Amino acid sequence: MRSSHAASAGRRSPRRQRGITLFGLMTWAILIGAVAYVGLRVFPTVNEYLTIQRTIEKIAASSPGTVAEARAAFDRQKDIEYSISTIGGKDLEVTKENDKVVLKFAYDKEIPLYGPVFLVIKYEGRSR
Repeated sequence: MRSSHAASAGRRSPRRQRGITLFGLMTWAILIGAVAYVGLRVFPTVNEYLTIQRTIEKIAASSPGTVAEARAAFDRQKDIEYSISTIGGKDLEVTKENDKVVLKFAYDKEIPLYGPVFLVIKYEGRSR
């Protein structure tokens, strides 16, 4: 007579397998690749926006006397900064608030992704 322990040792229950299937791996690879592609396409536009923001902060801090001076200062800086290509001095809105010069800008950036598919980002900013 066999013991119940010996009988159960011969019939092992299948262990639960862990891991990822090829289909799951391909799905994750495609998803990560798509996010990385969009990120690489968007990064230059974000860099341009931050450069524009820093530029108008610097110009506003220097307190230009006229609107024309503020726009000319932006255009001079644009010639120095290679990353600013979307807007120019004429696109700035120059106002005064509490005896401080305030520069504002707004623009849309279309980023081609694939064929007729574009990503549109609306950027806007102002000096403090």
